[in-house]
Amino acid sequence: MNAFLVCLWVFAGVCAVCWLLSVLTREYSWVDRIWSLVPVVYVAIFAGAAGFADPRLDVMFVLVALWGARLTFNFARKGGYARGGEDYRWAVLRAKMRPWQFQLFNLFFITIYQNAILLLITLPAWTALENRSPFGVWDVVVAVIGLAFLVGETVADQQQWDFHQWKAREQKAGRTPDPRFLQRGLFRFSRHPNFFFEQAQWWMVFFFGVVAAAAITWTIAGAVLLTLLFVGSTVFTESITRSRYPEYADYQHRTSPIVPWWPRRAAVEA
Repeated sequence: MNAFLVCLWVFAGVCAVCWLLSVLTREYSWVDRIWSLVPVVYVAIFAGAAGFADPRLDVMFVLVALWGARLTFNFARKGGYARGGEDYRWAVLRAKMRPWQFQLFNLFFITIYQNAILLLITLPAWTALENRSPFGVWDVVVAVIGLAFLVGETVADQQQWDFHQWKAREQKAGRTPDPRFLQRGLFRFSRHPNFFFEQAQWWMVFFFGVVAAAAITWTIAGAVLLTLLFVGSTVFTESITRSRYPEYADYQHRTSPIVPWWPRRAAVEA
């Protein structure tokens, strides 16, 4: 069977399982739980179709596997796989929607749309499979940049983890944490550096396809849709954060939303 068709069957099966589990458990973060796993499977299918003998596909698989291992570890230590480990944003949305509206949202957006993105972001591996060519200098450049983005996301997630551990200790001791949200380290230059590095890694996966085909292909759709998903998620997340912490508005004013950049001087001096 064609490798792409195999991926379509995996996609259909994962969608069915995620939707069924969400209906049975009334928890709606099953896509989050497989987010770091399924893309690794898709890329493995494409690399396996070449007998794991194509250097470009093998490097893509290794990079995506490293991405998946890091994300799985970070998600697990935050309790994402534990019972009740649902994304807090879904509870906010449920409170604003009628039950039938949320169930439609669950089926078409949470389950199907997000799983479609997980498939689309891996399709540059299909491009590489269909356009097998010698592994060259540009492949090395893309791989090195991809590794740098992986390190960046690892650092950002660790800084966020350390901050929340400190915050929990302060609250347990009866003290009010100050500051109440992370503003140091990489978070001084971006309000969401982990989001930036996450998206950037998948743009590098896309560029492997560009190198293979020597052209920009339609598989850019995956990286674009992932970026748009993060933009919408960021706006929604920040609206919740700002409602909890009024001082977040000043942080928004002085700090770049996604792409790391120097804080605005005027705000810092003020």
